[in-house]
Amino acid sequence: MDVSNFTESQLTVRDSILKITSKFDNAYWREHDLTETDPWELHAALAQDGWLGIALPEEYGGAGLGFAEATMMLQTITQSGAGMAGAQSIHANVYATHPLAKFGNKQQIEKTIPGIISGKHRICFGVTEPNTGLDTLKLKTFAKKSSDGSKYSVSGQKIWITCAQVATKMILLARTTPLEEVKKPSEGLSMFCIDLPEEAKRTPGSGLELKKIRKMGGRAVDANEVFFDNYEIPADTLVGKEGQGFKIILHGMNAERCLLAGEALGLGYAALEKAAGYAKERVVFGRPIGQNQGIAHPLADAYMNLEAAKLAAYHSAMLFDLSGTEEGSWVTPSMVGAMANSAKYLAAEAAFKSCERALMSHGGLGYAAEYDVERWMRDCFVPRLAPVSREMILNYISEKVLGLPRSY
Repeated sequence: MDVSNFTESQLTVRDSILKITSKFDNAYWREHDLTETDPWELHAALAQDGWLGIALPEEYGGAGLGFAEATMMLQTITQSGAGMAGAQSIHANVYATHPLAKFGNKQQIEKTIPGIISGKHRICFGVTEPNTGLDTLKLKTFAKKSSDGSKYSVSGQKIWITCAQVATKMILLARTTPLEEVKKPSEGLSMFCIDLPEEAKRTPGSGLELKKIRKMGGRAVDANEVFFDNYEIPADTLVGKEGQGFKIILHGMNAERCLLAGEALGLGYAALEKAAGYAKERVVFGRPIGQNQGIAHPLADAYMNLEAAKLAAYHSAMLFDLSGTEEGSWVTPSMVGAMANSAKYLAAEAAFKSCERALMSHGGLGYAAEYDVERWMRDCFVPRLAPVSREMILNYISEKVLGLPRSY
């Protein structure tokens, strides 16, 4: 990867994270993928050096850096060989805390943020539901406020909640006003920062139930269905104003797209490096297979795609960091949305191309776990699918950027 376009701050992050990830080799990630066991050691190592607070304000104990640096951190983790499992083990801790730090009250922040940075708390993000998918405004999980106003009772179901098994807190988006009673669909949703006590997870009848989903890639981190059945949460877990949750959560969505773009790039570069190394060493018919254009050209093409996607990814992160600042007064929300979505799309597609070509360049050995490219191939579908599909990004660009009629 060419690093000439990065800032000194980004390169410092890259060097520091590489020192940590060098302790976790490919054998470590292969084993955790096979056994589907959480890579808590990486989480702990990153927490020990303060990296879980990379994009959180210094006044709360964070590093006070931007998402340009956070994107570099996540890319470096995936590129180290950890793949999506390594990134997803801390993914929500980085972006889902952004709305909390921005809209939470002083008590909520002081109670939660330091624990996230220290590694005491792990966060999961509870938005997606099985019957609404990307139609976020139609969420059905409901939080009903008690008559005395001291608590809410939550009922509903969330799906594809990463790290819920090991998380101690969840950023939850739930409806607090029925859809039919609001003027706009974006109203009536509220954001909460709730506890997920270990005892409640394991106790039938607690109102909280988790079901692990077996999945194709990123197997070292858990993905779950989460069921709420009159699960009681204190009223002071509400973040910001009731009914304004959708606007609040949007501040984390573009940030997540930036991070996913970086994670996808890391996968692509890792696979490409592995393939190029193998193509130099593997000799068939008396010559290294990399001497054949049938191998060399697809890998060269994959490199160029990654480099182009890299520029989009870090441009989007830069715009996100500038937005809302005096220096970035010219940056509009629509600019950030267009670039963050474009970067996530381009990086995911570039990663897929790189991983697929890396696997094929290995021939039959590409199918073997010990060469790692099959693990990264399984992983690379995540940034293509989540948190928004390729097709919905194309819809977004068609409508919001090109001004074409809405198609859905």
